[in-house]
Amino acid sequence: MARLTASLGRTPGRYDPPPAARELTVTSADGARLHVETHGKETDPAVVLIHGWTCSTLFWGAVIRDLTEKGHRVIAYDQRGHGRSPGTDPHAYSPATLADDLCAVLDATLAPGQRAVLGGHSMGAMTLIAAAGRPVLEERAAALMLCNTGAHKLAASARVIPLRSQSARERAHRFLLLSRLPLGPVTPVTKKALKYGTMGPDATPEQVAAVGRIVHACRPRQRGAWGRVLAKLDIAANARALRAPTAVICGGADRLTPPALARELADALPNCTGLQELPRRGHMTPIETPSVVSAVLRGLVRDHLTDTDPAADGTSAKQRVGKQATRPKSQPKSKPQPEPDSQPEPESRTKKKKEETP
Repeated sequence: MARLTASLGRTPGRYDPPPAARELTVTSADGARLHVETHGKETDPAVVLIHGWTCSTLFWGAVIRDLTEKGHRVIAYDQRGHGRSPGTDPHAYSPATLADDLCAVLDATLAPGQRAVLGGHSMGAMTLIAAAGRPVLEERAAALMLCNTGAHKLAASARVIPLRSQSARERAHRFLLLSRLPLGPVTPVTKKALKYGTMGPDATPEQVAAVGRIVHACRPRQRGAWGRVLAKLDIAANARALRAPTAVICGGADRLTPPALARELADALPNCTGLQELPRRGHMTPIETPSVVSAVLRGLVRDHLTDTDPAADGTSAKQRVGKQATRPKSQPKSKPQPEPDSQPEPESRTKKKKEETP
């Protein structure tokens, strides 16, 4: 068991998820097996979390803890070829594969007629965009959160390798995405490189170590296979078809998916509730600033999934989860509390999408 835990990149402390209430295997449309975990009470409002490239359910540890402590049920799964979900034929990988897997998880974990707030980070957010227009997503998604992501031109937009030539920089980033070279052990040198490439300047040593263990646990062949999908990704048209209320988060110091991609995405979304840009935060905001990410998710639950006040018939919000009462959309109004071992949370720059006039 210790060897399995280490191989999965488990992160001791509060960046490690609490024990799952339930673990199950979900079969996707093509027979792929997906590892799924649920946390919290079945009667609580549901939040579904989808991790990004080279990560696993462990990536959401601090967010899961916060959500379950505040009365939410959390469903998280390992994307195909990540964590405890086996890989399949890499040549068949595509954005549609990601969408197929998401739909299978939603149908397997939510009760008939039940909806949830869905949050995706990086490739997990791309999964949500890829599923735009699918009946399962439209029926199940009360609201969405897209975190540190983009819909196209990922290699051209990245700023990890600071080359002056745009074409040379794009080729270098494509090489990084496609590489199947082993990352080796987590060392002070690799931690420094990982922090530079994926995190902001205020990331703490504990946060960098957590990301390092998770990313280094990803199997090189699967990392390269999904990197190939990302290198040629173009799902910009899908973003314009996402009809659910959608919040966008980005890190001001994100070199992998720079803020320009988030701004473009927010402008394309037909029902964007707002864009939060977090200064001095990088690509790994669910670990760098879990309280901010959790606050956005809780705000979406409050505004689009449940009521906060008792109904006239005396029922509580939890009793009405299946009925999916909604409220007008808004951003969370309270400022998130700082993480105990990190710098104070940044003053996020929140941009509301302008209302269209007839």
